Amino acid sequence: MQKYLILFILSLLSLGINAQEVTFRASAPNTVAKGDNFRLVYTLRGGEGSNINVPETIKGFDILYGPAVSSSYSTQIINGKATTDSSESYIYTMTAASEGTFTIPAATIRVNGKTYTSNSIQIKVLPPDKNTKATQQGGGNQGGQPSESSSTAQKISSSDAFIRAIVSKSKVYEQEAFTVTFRFYTTLQVSDIGKIEFPEFEGFMVEDQDLPPTRQLTMEHYNGRNYYSVDLRRTLLFPQRSGKITIPSGKIEMVFNVRSGKAVQTFFGPQYVMTDVKKTMTTSPLTINVTQLPEGKPANFSNGVGSFSMSQSITSTNVKANDAVTLKLVISGTGNMKLIKTPELELPKDFESYDPKITNDLKYTDKGLTGTKTIEYLFIPRYQGTYKIPPVILSYFDNNSNSYKTLSTPEYTLNVAKDPNAGQNNATSFNQSEVKVEQDIRYLKTGNPSFTKTDSFFFGSTAYYLWYIIPMLIFIVCFILYRKQIKENADVIRLKTKQANKVAVKRLKLAGKYLQAHQKEQFYEEVLRATWGYLSDKLVIPVANLNRDNIENELIRYGASSELISKFISILDTCEFARYAPVESDTAMDNLYKDTVDAIGEMENLKVKK
Repeated sequence: MQKYLILFILSLLSLGINAQEVTFRASAPNTVAKGDNFRLVYTLRGGEGSNINVPETIKGFDILYGPAVSSSYSTQIINGKATTDSSESYIYTMTAASEGTFTIPAATIRVNGKTYTSNSIQIKVLPPDKNTKATQQGGGNQGGQPSESSSTAQKISSSDAFIRAIVSKSKVYEQEAFTVTFRFYTTLQVSDIGKIEFPEFEGFMVEDQDLPPTRQLTMEHYNGRNYYSVDLRRTLLFPQRSGKITIPSGKIEMVFNVRSGKAVQTFFGPQYVMTDVKKTMTTSPLTINVTQLPEGKPANFSNGVGSFSMSQSITSTNVKANDAVTLKLVISGTGNMKLIKTPELELPKDFESYDPKITNDLKYTDKGLTGTKTIEYLFIPRYQGTYKIPPVILSYFDNNSNSYKTLSTPEYTLNVAKDPNAGQNNATSFNQSEVKVEQDIRYLKTGNPSFTKTDSFFFGSTAYYLWYIIPMLIFIVCFILYRKQIKENADVIRLKTKQANKVAVKRLKLAGKYLQAHQKEQFYEEVLRATWGYLSDKLVIPVANLNRDNIENELIRYGASSELISKFISILDTCEFARYAPVESDTAMDNLYKDTVDAIGEMENLKVKK
């Protein structure tokens, strides 16, 4: 009875075994050096193979031996469910015979009467390492015995391990993107990574590329030697000024596992004792030649440099009064997409408009940020009629043709019908210049009036004396406050500072909240908005007519000193660049906030001097 029970249980288990899907794949190194031997492995899973067919000759490679066949089989039972995993490996030993990039064709194998095809593999064959060739030509220590020259610890030379700063371009226009890559090269085994100090990119807007958190070393041929290399950082830079800009040196510390110079005898012969050695490596400074954008810049230049196109759409051209309308602008292309100024949309004066909504969908490329920048203009027509929405113009510099180009949207005709819901109490039917009076006539009260008889006289009463005492007390208090004010006004410097700080704190109140919350982008945007708004009000110039080019002349005309002008321009530039630069420290944000308060304070003091 027990025998039959065991057979029954085994039969149930066999029914629960899942058949494994048949796969046939090839694997080999992506990069090898000429003359190196490597293994080409074909792995079959989920079946027993026969009649494997591998090309007898493969361009660029020689087959030294194969196939060597190995197999494995395993079964797992989890929660009563059995799964099997079987694999067969066909191993070929090969050597790289020629330099270049070659493809190993797919192989085939038969499983249960069905033919399966593997993937093909592309392998890059590098030139042989010059050090290896020199060692082979000069001979070496025979028998594997340590020589006298190896009795000291191995020294790490600058050719054994180093770091390079590689730029995609060394001559660019202002705002033209280029990449700088910090790449590590080594012929030694790395046991630990120490401190890494990348240089500051002064004069550039910085956009870092996100690299995978885990990166594998790849073989690369450089200066006659074959190294294992890996990219430590890859950054997209946009120069913000013309001239020669230097990228300073970067520094990195690495710990390498090298021969100590001591050897011990083992069953397999003498073996070197390994030790850890720390080495500090630096990059060489790089000079970038930045050419100023050519003359003939359009008046509505958007600050864009690259290659762009523009499309547009509008929700509707037939609407009712007080209905919201959205004009969508999509800028596509490659370049300094984040630095493109938002084109101005001129609307009729009776339209209510809102700040544009901007959405970036961008990715990193060596030529810049590529993708789309979507700008949505929301506005509301308040009155019926026919209105013209003028074209939106975008001018940029095309670095492919080295010329300025202008993109434009079509002119839209907006037909606005009367709002059927508009009533006499609808305040939206009136613009700012109109005043609505609900009850402009007060009617006379009717009926018999009521009177109250009094038995006392006003003269000599308490109210009579208070009538004289209270004004006298008010006069004394006002006189004291007036004397205090005269005393404070005598201290002109204190008075100026007090007034200036009051104006500055009022305008920068929201920026201060963002500073305390460590919200970097909102902080810089609010400081920029507050600064432009203050200058617009102070100089009595609309914000739309103020720009980086004419602000200096307007401040000079107002009477500002050169130091104050430089301070305002520095604040504006810092805010523009810092919104897209890597995260600044809290100290830098505190300093900018203080500088802005001081600049507005000095500007307020000019009013007193006048």
